[in-house]
Amino acid sequence: MASLFRDRTLGYSRRESTGAAATAAVSTTSSCRYSTSSSSAALSPLPSPFSDLTPSLSASDLRETAYEIFVAACRTSTGKALTYIPTDRSPSPSPSSSNSNSSSSSPSMQRSLTSTAASKMKKALGLRSSSSSGIKRAEGSPGSGGKPKKPVTVGELMRVQMKVSESVDSRIRRALLRIAAGQVGRRIESTVLPLELLQQFKAADFTDQREYDAWQKRNLKMLEAGLLLHPHMPLDKSNTAAQRLRQIIQAALDRPIETGRNNESMQVLRTAVMALANRSSDGSLFESCHWADGFPLNLRLYEILLEACFDVNDEASIIEEVDELMDLIKKTWGILGLNQMLHNICFSWVLFNRYVATGQAENDLLDAADSQLAEVAKDAKTTKDPAYAKILNSTLTAMLGWAEKRLLAYHDTFDAGNIESMPTIVSIGVSAAKILVEDISNEYRRRRKGEVDVARSRIDTYIRSSLRTAFAQLMEKADSSRRASRHQPNPLPVLAILAKDVGELASKENEIFSPILKRWHPFAAGVAVATLHVCYGNELKQFVSGITELTPDAVQVLRAADKLEKDLVQIAVEDSVDSDDGGKAIIREMPPFEAEGAIGNMVKDWIKTRIDRLKEWVDRNLQQEVWNPQANEGGFAPSAVEVLRIIDETLDSFFQLPIPMHPALLPDLMSGLDRCLQYYVSKAKSGCGSRNTYVPTMPALTRCTTATKLWKKKDKTLNTKRNSQVATVNGDNSFGVLQLCVRINTFHRIRTELEVLEKRIITLLRNSESSHVEDFSNGLGKKFEISPAACIEGIQQLSEAVAYRIIFHDLSPVLWDGLYIGEPSSSRIEPFLLELEKNLTIISNTVNERVRTRMVADIMRASFDGFLLVLLAGGPSRAFTLQDSQIIEDDFKSLKDVFWANGDGLPVDVINKYSTTVRDVLPLFRADAESLIERFRRSTLETYGSSAKSRLPLPPTSGQWNPTEPNTLLRVLCYRNDEAASKFLKKTYNLPKKL
Repeated sequence: MASLFRDRTLGYSRRESTGAAATAAVSTTSSCRYSTSSSSAALSPLPSPFSDLTPSLSASDLRETAYEIFVAACRTSTGKALTYIPTDRSPSPSPSSSNSNSSSSSPSMQRSLTSTAASKMKKALGLRSSSSSGIKRAEGSPGSGGKPKKPVTVGELMRVQMKVSESVDSRIRRALLRIAAGQVGRRIESTVLPLELLQQFKAADFTDQREYDAWQKRNLKMLEAGLLLHPHMPLDKSNTAAQRLRQIIQAALDRPIETGRNNESMQVLRTAVMALANRSSDGSLFESCHWADGFPLNLRLYEILLEACFDVNDEASIIEEVDELMDLIKKTWGILGLNQMLHNICFSWVLFNRYVATGQAENDLLDAADSQLAEVAKDAKTTKDPAYAKILNSTLTAMLGWAEKRLLAYHDTFDAGNIESMPTIVSIGVSAAKILVEDISNEYRRRRKGEVDVARSRIDTYIRSSLRTAFAQLMEKADSSRRASRHQPNPLPVLAILAKDVGELASKENEIFSPILKRWHPFAAGVAVATLHVCYGNELKQFVSGITELTPDAVQVLRAADKLEKDLVQIAVEDSVDSDDGGKAIIREMPPFEAEGAIGNMVKDWIKTRIDRLKEWVDRNLQQEVWNPQANEGGFAPSAVEVLRIIDETLDSFFQLPIPMHPALLPDLMSGLDRCLQYYVSKAKSGCGSRNTYVPTMPALTRCTTATKLWKKKDKTLNTKRNSQVATVNGDNSFGVLQLCVRINTFHRIRTELEVLEKRIITLLRNSESSHVEDFSNGLGKKFEISPAACIEGIQQLSEAVAYRIIFHDLSPVLWDGLYIGEPSSSRIEPFLLELEKNLTIISNTVNERVRTRMVADIMRASFDGFLLVLLAGGPSRAFTLQDSQIIEDDFKSLKDVFWANGDGLPVDVINKYSTTVRDVLPLFRADAESLIERFRRSTLETYGSSAKSRLPLPPTSGQWNPTEPNTLLRVLCYRNDEAASKFLKKTYNLPKKL
């Protein structure tokens, strides 16, 4: 950045001038003096906070009056008589100048500008000095003969800075000499300068009538502004002097008055002017005149004087001689009614406004304004003057308005090229706001100051406002990007684009802006990301509310949102690590996106939809399933193959979903599929019956003839019940033995395939991008929990159903209705064994080999139960003697041999296990009646205690045969064709002696 302070063109330094003479005038013409107006025209200043003056007062009018006040104040600051020094000291002086007095002027005005040390004021304000220690003056203009210019005075520099021509300057000085000559010893503060100037000059003193008319009107308008429109004290409307002055000015503006002499019109004007200028609050007259110290006229005039501190050739640079010039400018305070506090306000505004007007390129000006504003802040705490407060309020409001216009959207205002100015603009905005709130606001004073942190509050507002604006712009950008890419394959959804852009904005905020704003707000980054979080969250909420199914776009958006939220929260946590609450307040401002939850809910809906479809499919296809082993290759149902295929495809589809939580949602899917398979098994075995469906009810004990009829009745009832149950079960071909075997094969196939599926799930999970090592540490949620058990239970139930159906239903004619009927020796077990072997062959050829052994074992157990039922509950058509025991034992051995099959059948230990009960009971048939009776008595007494001594109770039928159980012993006695048994039963239970 170029230095604010450039080399001047008014002269050259003392080191560069050899033998320079005394002060020389700058002989530049008026047109040459205004040659810098083009640079002034390029300025774009802010409207003055000191309000507009009368529309008839132009900027040129104010500037010329300000210069007149400056010259008058400086020439009389020493208290000496005003004298005139001509400014044109060319080798051939003009006649007008040779006739002028040559008395010395004010020393401060005439002090030469030479090479000086660096400006103290610039150093205090942080303004950099130019590279050379002095000011290089330019060589003379062509009209001056090319001779080097001599070092000029501070007064001459001020004339050039304020763009006042030499002729005008000369006229002003002549007037001041004449005024001084007539008012020796009086201070300039007791003079109304425009009035005295009107008194001194007439039309002949000007080059033409038009210049004279403009000059007269300007002075009259200044009197109007200072005495009528903006007086030092409020003016009563009935004031006659004011009414008279107003009439005079209005008349003079239409028809110029004659000036330059002590005529009647001037006397009338002077009387009215002095009456107003010398007013006081108590009616007395002031020694000094008040014509330019009313607000805001005085501030506008002073503002123009302060602007003269800027180089006319470089509007963004403060002249090197600012210290000397400022000392002279401050001498106008007496006329303008100013003090240090008002100076600080004005100078702050001038520095700030010049920074704005020159394109905001020179940050040194902004820093200087900020430094000066710190002085204003100190002043504001020392006074409660309402007039000062009003000026302060208007000035700071203007500065704050400009700053906040940029800070409320600082993302649009600042970039890499101007970011250096941001800290100072923030400082100015915050300082202005603090003064306005803390030192002017009545509301603030009514509250405890500790309750309001103005700086933090303003920064909070800037951050939230700017980021909301930036977010809205990102929304438009993302929408435009989406429209531009709509014809491309797989364009990103708007909110996915937005999430990426918001993440980049948050990073930029955290890296560039937050470090600057932390000076005033310790958790600036946290506030920023919280704002972005809320903005994006609102958009996401609307998006999620409109989602009806899990689409790739929805998943992309939600995954992008989830990543964005993690990034924003991380920034907030890091920014708040030193806060008292650990960042909880900021986090509370960031309601969770719950993107994972939204994805999870949609995936759960996706799972539910597919599970419901699968269940509907199971219902529909099981109704059509025929369970025919000939029609089904492999011996299992096609519906099972299809349901397993659907499950496999569903798992594939699930792991292809672009979601970040496969492991978390897998248990939901597995649970649903598990329930569907359980439902399939439950539906498939429904109506197939069980073991109890085919086992007949145990008949009551009897030996009498009538009892035989009763038994036949009961037996008929038993058969009717059994046949009705079988009819229910076997109402159609789908419940035949072979069909049941197909069901068993199907359940076994499902259970086997589940193990394969579980292994495949582990592979799919391992290949999933969202899986972690801990996801494989346990099997929960990755295995089928209930369907394998349902398959095992179904196989067991149907295996028993098939076994007991074959023994008690299909082979009933050769077992129940044939075995040991009448004479045991003539109705032995061979017919039953033949039919049994045929059924075993069919079962072996139909059932899968993995469940074949179990089914044969169930058939063996059923045949053993049937064999015992014939012996112990076979009804009155059966009776056994001691000699029949060998036949029974031999038959039972033959029955076991069928299942042993010479070693090719069931293992011996399995046969022995299931034949234990039969082997324990058969010895009872070899025992004589007396020993059986004794054992029965002993067993009954052990069971019923002393109450059984007088009369043995009739033991209930338990169905659990045991050689020591009373009911089993009693049944052997009931079917014993023996006299001793008959007498015991007759005596004990009054049963008939004959069967």
